[in-house]
Amino acid sequence: MSKRCEPPATFAPAPEASPLRDRLRSALIGAAKAAGVALGLAFPLLAYRTETDFSNALVLQERWAAVAAIALAAFVVRLICLLIPGRTKAASSPRRRRAEFAAIVARSRRLISAAGLASLIAFPLVVLVLLGPARSLKWIDSYGIQILIYMTLGWGLNIVVGLAGLLDLGYVAFYAVGAYSYALLSTNFGWSFWASLPIAGLLAALWGVALGFPVLRLRGDYLAIVTLAFGEIIRIVLTNWTDLTNGEAGVSSIPRVSFFGLPFIAGPEGFAAHFGLAYSPIYRVIFLFYLALALALLTNFVTLRLRRMPLGRAWEALREDEIACRSLGINTVAVKLAAFALGALVGGLAGAVFAARQGFVSPSSFTFIESATILAIVVLGGAGSQLGVALAALFIIGGSELLRELDWLQHIVGEGFDPTQYRMLIIGFALIVIMNWKPRGLIANRTPSVFLAEPRLAAPALAEEGRV
Repeated sequence: MSKRCEPPATFAPAPEASPLRDRLRSALIGAAKAAGVALGLAFPLLAYRTETDFSNALVLQERWAAVAAIALAAFVVRLICLLIPGRTKAASSPRRRRAEFAAIVARSRRLISAAGLASLIAFPLVVLVLLGPARSLKWIDSYGIQILIYMTLGWGLNIVVGLAGLLDLGYVAFYAVGAYSYALLSTNFGWSFWASLPIAGLLAALWGVALGFPVLRLRGDYLAIVTLAFGEIIRIVLTNWTDLTNGEAGVSSIPRVSFFGLPFIAGPEGFAAHFGLAYSPIYRVIFLFYLALALALLTNFVTLRLRRMPLGRAWEALREDEIACRSLGINTVAVKLAAFALGALVGGLAGAVFAARQGFVSPSSFTFIESATILAIVVLGGAGSQLGVALAALFIIGGSELLRELDWLQHIVGEGFDPTQYRMLIIGFALIVIMNWKPRGLIANRTPSVFLAEPRLAAPALAEEGRV
């Protein structure tokens, strides 16, 4: 019986999947999901806004254009992020490249520091020459002095959070103590700014020690909750103790800072008349700028010196492992209290400068949002990094002030559009991006406190492994 020979079965070749097409499809799906999330979050916040009409009744105003813009922006940004090819293992920075980069940064650090310091010193003078006394007043005050105050606050909180590893959510309390100390001493007792400045710092340091004692055994979330409560207690006391602080009305008519006894007034006893200059309010603002700069540089210098001392190394040991720190015989009580006291001292000095700049203080200036902003500066710049905190203060505070210059967007979005309302939204988005891109902050590398032959920057991976 013969078998019938059949031709072998043939199969059509399956179409090859295109990697580019699959990548584009997955990117579009991911971008659509991001746009949906952004749409869901923006709907209750931006879609409707309540306004009062002429009859004092609430009216809902629709802002669907802003919601669509947010969703479209989320779609585009997420699509670009997904389409950008990720780094492969071969393309990632090896240890040798990190060492070379660290050596380059170490060699150019002095040059960068000198250039930055020269830029800060020349900033008010250059702005004055380019814009004139009237137009430069806003730039020196809002962009220069305010950024320097928050830079000082960030460096003060960096002692507590970045060096000692103690999460503090009530740092604004020391800021308020310093501001109210100068305000009350100057208005009630006639003290000058220079006499009140050290008292404001010492009172804030005293409150820092008072906060440190109850939280000696607390860490992590529990420490954060207690410090948050402390900040709210100070604000509530300032609000309700009306006999001393005047409550919500605040303290007004705070004397302005003087040039070591020479007031910045138009009379014959003023600063301008003493040096034979024409009177202008810009002199006081420029002097206050250099005063804030001197305070910031002093804070930076003291912090860098303390890091190289046994106290600074004890802070870093406490941050890495408190149990190991105790096993080495380090007095953790004294170390924690020193961190709280020094951080509070810096906050009190910055508060006195703030009161001299504003001429008015009230409890509304010291809410939790201020503590969150200062903590965001430390986290965004990199805990323990002085340069990172300075860059973060420049970005957050300077960017917030730049939003006030975007009034021209009202012609595009609508008359009721206020860019300053999106300040915290932008800060939150920046924190999300930084925490995904560089979890340890903008400046992740840090200089070791002690080194053998030559100083080298410690990479984040080595710091996490405890090898630095």
